[in-house]
Amino acid sequence: MNPVAPSQRLLNRREFLGVSSTLAGVVMARAGQAPERRVKVGFLGTSYSHFAAKHRLLADSPEFDLVGLCDDDPAVRARAPQEARWLTRPQLFEAAELIVVESAVANHSHDAREALLAGRHVHLEKPPAASFPEFQELLRLASERQRLLQVGYMWRYHPGIVAVLKAAKEGWLGEVFLVRGMINTYGNREQRGEWAKFRGGIMFELGCHLVDPLVRLLGTPARVTSVLQQVGGAADELADNTVAVFEYPRALGIVSCAARQPGAAAQRSFEVSGTQGTARVLPLEPPTLVLDLAAAAGPYAKGQQEVPLPPYQRYVDEFAALAKSIRSEQPLPFTPEQDLAVQLALVQACRM
Repeated sequence: MNPVAPSQRLLNRREFLGVSSTLAGVVMARAGQAPERRVKVGFLGTSYSHFAAKHRLLADSPEFDLVGLCDDDPAVRARAPQEARWLTRPQLFEAAELIVVESAVANHSHDAREALLAGRHVHLEKPPAASFPEFQELLRLASERQRLLQVGYMWRYHPGIVAVLKAAKEGWLGEVFLVRGMINTYGNREQRGEWAKFRGGIMFELGCHLVDPLVRLLGTPARVTSVLQQVGGAADELADNTVAVFEYPRALGIVSCAARQPGAAAQRSFEVSGTQGTARVLPLEPPTLVLDLAAAAGPYAKGQQEVPLPPYQRYVDEFAALAKSIRSEQPLPFTPEQDLAVQLALVQACRM
């Protein structure tokens, strides 16, 4: 594995009060286990594509008390669940201790800033900001107000990706020389128009999910280069066929992302190759993990093997971890330094 050198740290730890550098385990609330208290949560923005699933999850969760929703757009409010309780921004900030930002991407950093200034914890939908300085400012505010800011990279608790990263970090794959991921989709006219607002296009909107584990494994890249093609022939300027290469002294990372593939979910993948073997998740959902090792290592045998994985549902574990940290007043398992490293690599890949 290629460790992150001390010189690659983006922030001084003293700038972030109460932040731990150690990744902690997450304990989920399971059926029949009552939480210490329910966390009062509200949504700021409801237009993002992940809103519906997160709304259902939090509305049904014994961990949370959903106090209401806020969205400034009447057309967006008309598409929300009929039973929704609509609040103004001041009402939302008064009623909720946790704000889930699910607005349009262009509004992510603005809405998160307002919530932090109101003294609230924030779950911020990805990508969290359109620039590196914007995201730096959000983390500075979170530290200053001693609030939690969780970025919504939905695969941070994905059992397949977690297993791949563990195999790499433990040295079971030997020296890592290549990390490769592909995440494609097929965008309709409305989606393409939204994604086209950002130079990085589909790499910014979707590729960020794989930039996240790549950078958390290998650290800050020495150089990032990318190709951002617009080849879809649609009446927009969306970079819809993209690839980014992340260079390290002894390794490469490659993330490809396109918005032109029907049935793309079945082909999404994440793979780490080293001098002693390869670990690959394909597809990502539902996850299938295969290892191929030159010699037995850790819990794995020599040769190719499919590894059983526990059931996985998006968002469940990340919100369980957030609720636990809020109640215990402890840092989140993922640090601001990690979040900043991911943001820097992402905006470099997107030339933003």
